[in-house]
Amino acid sequence: MTEISEQLLAGDRRILSRVISQLERGAPEAAQVLKAIDHHTGGAYTVGITGPPGAGKSTMVDRLTQLLRQEGLKVGIIGVDPTSPFTGGAILGDRIRMQRHYLDDGVFIRSVATRGHTGGVPRIVKGMVRLLDAWGTDVVLVETVGVGQSELGIMEVADTVLVTMMPESGDAIQTLKAGIMEIADIYVVNKSDRDGADQMAAAIRANLGLDSSHRDWDPPILKTQALSGEGMEALWSKVQEHRDYLASSAKLVELRAQRRKQEFLEAVEEEVGRRLKALVEGDPTLIAMLEKVAGKEAEPFSSAIDFLAKFNGPTGLLGSLFTKED
Repeated sequence: MTEISEQLLAGDRRILSRVISQLERGAPEAAQVLKAIDHHTGGAYTVGITGPPGAGKSTMVDRLTQLLRQEGLKVGIIGVDPTSPFTGGAILGDRIRMQRHYLDDGVFIRSVATRGHTGGVPRIVKGMVRLLDAWGTDVVLVETVGVGQSELGIMEVADTVLVTMMPESGDAIQTLKAGIMEIADIYVVNKSDRDGADQMAAAIRANLGLDSSHRDWDPPILKTQALSGEGMEALWSKVQEHRDYLASSAKLVELRAQRRKQEFLEAVEEEVGRRLKALVEGDPTLIAMLEKVAGKEAEPFSSAIDFLAKFNGPTGLLGSLFTKED
């Protein structure tokens, strides 16, 4: 095991921050650390918080963190933010709401950009969760930018998914069509002191009744006021109840195993894409093919199939994708 890995396992905050930065850059050093600490992970529990903009997700994360710290638990927070169109970095947004925790040694906060990831949650978040786990975190809270078909990736990260909504989310039925019927383990109607909270909760319950899929876990619907902290203890209690359910039914092990498989496939896809992009910049044959496709001299899909067939093999162009890099 490397010295950096040992320092991370010993709880070195500076090392954790450095390795996460390396992971974001795709540096091979991060992969070596992840390999070294892999057998030391699995203790942290990951909770995903998603929902439409304005539902109070960041405030909820802040209040949950406060509650968990009062219980003596070490907390990691990952805020998945939109990618800046100018810098490519994360737009911090409501992370300022968590300002009180920045000086707490028992809390680690990191924002990560979506980088256009189609699932809303970039693959590296899974690596970040494992790094936080190895660092000694008890609970990792992952907050996403919003909810919808593009946010279903939170299922591939979190053990328990909280879907947060508010009374004035608009047409409740239309909101529920966004795909959250399939991802929520717990529904939270936040800002429940506002008019329409009961109606929103009733709409969720009615739509759950229309769900024809068989579920052993019946997603509860809680009403909270995150700004004042009302309902946070009940919410955390339900998260623990869901965790006990997953553990007792062996579903937690099954879910985590499936996520590891998915992460492997995503990593392969990303690395092949990265290496192919590097080849495009310097290979004349591939550049010529792209020019033909752009000029309508060749059809994109069929040309891609022909290209792969022609250059397949260990000595061909694509073979160089899998040669060990220096």
